[in-house]
Amino acid sequence: MAPRPRNYKKEYADYGGTPAQLKARASRNAARAKMMKKGLVKKGDGKEVDHKDMNPRNNSAGNLKVVSKRANRIKQPKRGKN
Repeated sequence: MAPRPRNYKKEYADYGGTPAQLKARASRNAARAKMMKKGLVKKGDGKEVDHKDMNPRNNSAGNLKVVSKRANRIKQPKRGKN
């Protein structure tokens, strides 16, 4: 039996479009902009801004560091398949 295609519009409405997720995304974008202003990252460099405490709303200087994409993905909590 073939798997059903994903309904991305519904996924966004149920999760990505919630006020909490919109604020978290805006904060992550602000963290990257802050590091770009310092000259630590640039567009297309393959680096990511890591929040040490895993709280995307905490953009204090001591909580942010530049890491490789791989290092940041390894750190993320594991999510089960639906």
